[in-house]
Amino acid sequence: MTAIRLDAVSKVFEGEHLAVDELTLDIADGEFMVLLGPSGCGKTTLLRMIAGLERVTAGDVWFGRTNGTRLAPRERGVAMVFQTGALYPNRTVQENIMFPLQVAGQNDVQAGSTAAGLAQILSIESVLDRMPRTLSGGQRQRVAIGRALVRRPQVFLLDEPLSNLDATMRTELRQEIGAMTRDLNVTTLYVTHDQVEALTLADRIAVMRDGRIEDVGTPTQVYNDPATAFVAGFLGTPRINLLAATVRVTAHHRVALDLGNQSISLDPTDRRSLILRHHDGADVIVGARSNAFSLTDDAPNQLTGTIRAFEFHGQQSIAFVHCGIEVVDPDRVGRAAPAHASPAADRTPSFLSRLRSRAGLGAPTPPAPEPHGATHRRADVVVELPVDTELASGTRVHLALDTSRIHIFDQTGHRVDRITR
Repeated sequence: MTAIRLDAVSKVFEGEHLAVDELTLDIADGEFMVLLGPSGCGKTTLLRMIAGLERVTAGDVWFGRTNGTRLAPRERGVAMVFQTGALYPNRTVQENIMFPLQVAGQNDVQAGSTAAGLAQILSIESVLDRMPRTLSGGQRQRVAIGRALVRRPQVFLLDEPLSNLDATMRTELRQEIGAMTRDLNVTTLYVTHDQVEALTLADRIAVMRDGRIEDVGTPTQVYNDPATAFVAGFLGTPRINLLAATVRVTAHHRVALDLGNQSISLDPTDRRSLILRHHDGADVIVGARSNAFSLTDDAPNQLTGTIRAFEFHGQQSIAFVHCGIEVVDPDRVGRAAPAHASPAADRTPSFLSRLRSRAGLGAPTPPAPEPHGATHRRADVVVELPVDTELASGTRVHLALDTSRIHIFDQTGHRVDRITR
């Protein structure tokens, strides 16, 4: 087995389309790392660069102490499973699994025995003599996984292998993938846009956006302690509430967060209160998950609103409450820094800008900054309530907000109490 290090890796297509932007990531020997992010964020491109299927524009890919940036794919000790399985259509299941061993010089008897044993682990021993076209989607993916694992790779790469399967099959195969890779202790990098897969499979999750990593940590860390508003919004169902707020500091240095015509106060001993008391008038974003609210008529921090819609979800009920508060879209926060933003990172030219400069090309027109207050279609606060709650649309409610469970982000989408892992 081997560790992987991505050292300031970048990928530019056709000289102008930046897919991965100076990304650095360490994956430990035997670790199951999940790359999580929306479509188009660079996950698959990064995976293909590790496999050697895409040329690295800049930076280095290390396998242990070996710089593998210029190694051919066959020299990297990497096995990859694609979204579609990509089986040989003219070979049986057994022949597909045997093929890598035959290429490596193993005789047919040994290769057949190994393939049969792996097929039993994957629960496909009954279809060894069948052709890929006769298999279900789940069976084809099992064969693809078997073919990848049969030669005991140093690194196992999976590119959204479950996205084409139904929900029941995804759950079953997800559990098997996690168990097998840990039993084999193989370093695994798994690409997905599905937060459930990421949270249930990963030792650590790297959340990607626009070719960069927004946050890296254990599933518990990135869910409960997200580094950015985008990460907070990408993980969790229902989606986290991101509310536009303004910092107000009283004469006694107490900090309140104005949410339009309503407000909440922070405890004076709260670390975030100590940070924000020097930033009176600053615009921030308050992140609160649906279970941070509770129904009450008597609480120091409460919001008042009217239920617009009420949904029964079996084990919980979800209320959509109109409180007259501006709701921020996490997909737009932080994509371009506001004009007054001060972090040095926001002023640093991207890899693509420096590449264009070295080539004598002019700088591309910068995108217009996204206002932090870009709203959803409806500005509702989403609240989780007990399953037996009986409320109708139009009901006026008072919601207590536990401020110890909120996150506060600046306009660039970063936590005001910066996260270090």
